[in-house]
Amino acid sequence: MSASQASAADDNQHVVQRAHVGVIVPAVNRTCETQFHNHAPKTLGVHTMRARIAGKWARPVEELKPEIELATQMLAECAPDLMVYNCTSSSMKEGPEGEKRILGIMEETAGIPAISTSAAVGEAFKHFGIKSVIVVTPYQNNNDILFYLDKIGIKVAGDVALALDTSKYGAVTPQEWVDIAMKHDSKDADAIFLSCAATTQIDAVAPLEAASGKPVVNSNQAVLWASLERLRGKLGAFDPPATGGLMRTLGQ
Repeated sequence: MSASQASAADDNQHVVQRAHVGVIVPAVNRTCETQFHNHAPKTLGVHTMRARIAGKWARPVEELKPEIELATQMLAECAPDLMVYNCTSSSMKEGPEGEKRILGIMEETAGIPAISTSAAVGEAFKHFGIKSVIVVTPYQNNNDILFYLDKIGIKVAGDVALALDTSKYGAVTPQEWVDIAMKHDSKDADAIFLSCAATTQIDAVAPLEAASGKPVVNSNQAVLWASLERLRGKLGAFDPPATGGLMRTLGQ
């Protein structure tokens, strides 16, 4: 190990994690853990638990309850300050009422405050005053997303689903997400919503905002933003992650 590597390793060992978030992720997700660790402030501990809640395991919330309870119980062992149900499609598919049931299961199981991807995305839209979006996803179709957006009063000006196998979600590069979104952008949309927690989309946000001149919201970006907003009192000062304009609003 070189001197610089040894110094960096020593610095990392002395980082004090001031707050902790526990994240339930779909078992098929290959990307979000790395993204959270790459983009979150070092003072935020990010802890994940996999659950069979998406892809071939997708099913109604009531049938997911035992899986959610088990994942929540396991995460609660590390005593996080906040818990997150990080799956866009399954937190949206039964609308805001289904989302509330998911969060109710988690909070009743662990007694720890919880948020979902859908709630974080909705908060991001509200923060920007967004009323209409282009939706871009890797899903077979966007029916669950469109249903939820309609329920929270968001108009969909464009609907793009790439119909990928779940194993291919992470293979689409950030630049490809930028190109796809720009191809389908519309003057009728206030913003662009890159939906899915299992993609590279978070790293497309900043370049897509630069190319489109519009706010861009992504599932993992919104979850990290909402988590930091809730935990900033414990975290103290930190540099906002470089993942688009939403992060620059922290504390505003």
